[in-house]
Amino acid sequence: MKCEHCTRKECSKKTKTDDQENASVDVPSLALENGEKGEFHKLADAKIFLSDCLACDSCVTAEEGLQVSQQNAKDFFRVLNLNKKCDTSQHKVLVVSVCPQSLPYFAAKFRLSVTDASRRLCGFLKSLGVHYVFDTTIAADFSVLESQKEFVRRFRQHSEEEPALPMLTSACPGWVRYAERVLGHPVTPHLCTAKSPQQIMGSLVKDYFARRQNLSPDKIFHVIVAPCYDRKLEALREDVPTALHGSRGADCVLTSGEVVQIMEQSDLVVKDAAVDTLFGGLKEEEVRRHDGASSDGYLAHVFRHAAKQLFDEDVGEVTYRTLRNKDFQEVTLEKNGEVLLRFAAAYGFRNIQNVVLKLKKGRFPYHFVEVLACAGGCLNGRGQAQAEDGRADKALLRQMEGKYADVPVRPPETSAHVQELYREWLDGADSPRVREALHTVYRGPGLPAASRDIKW
Repeated sequence: MKCEHCTRKECSKKTKTDDQENASVDVPSLALENGEKGEFHKLADAKIFLSDCLACDSCVTAEEGLQVSQQNAKDFFRVLNLNKKCDTSQHKVLVVSVCPQSLPYFAAKFRLSVTDASRRLCGFLKSLGVHYVFDTTIAADFSVLESQKEFVRRFRQHSEEEPALPMLTSACPGWVRYAERVLGHPVTPHLCTAKSPQQIMGSLVKDYFARRQNLSPDKIFHVIVAPCYDRKLEALREDVPTALHGSRGADCVLTSGEVVQIMEQSDLVVKDAAVDTLFGGLKEEEVRRHDGASSDGYLAHVFRHAAKQLFDEDVGEVTYRTLRNKDFQEVTLEKNGEVLLRFAAAYGFRNIQNVVLKLKKGRFPYHFVEVLACAGGCLNGRGQAQAEDGRADKALLRQMEGKYADVPVRPPETSAHVQELYREWLDGADSPRVREALHTVYRGPGLPAASRDIKW
C-alpha cells in the first residue's frame, strides 16, 4: 500500500509483516550509511499502513531515524532505573505530560470517564516513580490563543501583492514536516507560526517549571504521552528557546498504546491520583478540553475570535458543512449575502493533497484551514486507535469520540492560569519573549519560510 504522506514511491515508515504482532512498539531503525538519508527497509510481504507512517524518505535522516527508534519504553525505564541507584548526581526529575486526545483512549480501555482515567493514569505513573504528571491542555491554550492573534494580523495585512492568507494550522507534526521537507514554497509561508502544544509544553516544563523548582533544564527528563507516532519526530525538532540552554523540550515521546502495554503488563497496586499543575501544590480536579470534536479545536476558536475582532460578530455554536467527505468540512461567516470568513477543516492526506493542489494553482477560496494528517483527527492517531490488522479500530474510535464529547469545554481565553503565565513567564502577552517562546520559523527544501514577514 502506497504511503499517502507524499508522492515518493518509497518511504521510511514503520512496517509490519504478517507474522509481526501489534505488541511491538519500537519503530524500526533506518539504514545508517555514512550519514546518508535512510532508505526504506524492505521486508518480505511487508504491509505498510498510512496509520503508522512517520514521514517520507525526504523527511527523515538516518540520524533522526535512529533517535526516533530510541524513543520507547526502554528509554523511559532507563531513567526510572537510574533514579533508583545510589548516585543521586545522576538522578532526573521525571515529568510526564499527557495530551488530551490520549485520555479518551485510556478511558475507553479501562471503562472510565476521561477524568477518572486521567487519575488512574497519573496514579500508575507515580507508582512507577514519575514525580509529576501534567495535562498539555494549558500548552494548547497558548497555541490556540497565539493562532487567533496571528490570523487577525494576517487578515488585516493580506493583499494581492503580498498574500498572507490562507493561514494553515501548524499543530500537527506529520503535516508540518511534510510541508517543510517535501512541499516547501509556496506552502510553508502559509503555516501559522504558533508552536504546537507539544513544543510549548516542552518550554513550560524545561523553562518555567524548572525555574520554579530551582532545577537546571537538563536535570528534568520530560516524557510526552501522545496519540500518534509523528510526535516522536516532533521531539527532535531543533527549535529550542535560549532559556533551555540546548536541552530539548521533550526527551521522549510514548504513544498511548505503548503506555497501555506497560500498564497491562504491570502488577503494581495503583492508587488514583489527581493530575499536577505547573503551579506548586495545585491539582487538576477535572479534565477540560477545547471545542473540537477530535482535536484541539483551532478552527472553532480562531473562527469565533476572528468574527468578533474583525466584524464585531458574536458566534455561538459553529456550524460545519461536510463537502467532499466527512474529513473535509467548511464553516462560513455571512452577512447580507456576503461571505466574510470562509474556514475549512482538512483531515487526512487525501484532503491535504487537494488543499495543496488548489493552493499552488491559486484557486483557493479559504482564509483558514485546520490541517491534520490523520483522517478522523487526533483521536484517530495510530498510536492508539489501531486494531490488530493495523487498520483503524472503528468501534474503539466511536467509544473515544463519545468519551471526549462528554468532557466539558473551556475556552482558552477563560484560563486564569494562562493569563498568569503570560504575566509571570513571558512578561506580558505582547512581549518579545512571547515571540521566542511561543512562535517558530519554518524552512522548506528551498527558501526559508521566514521570507514572508508577518508584522508583530
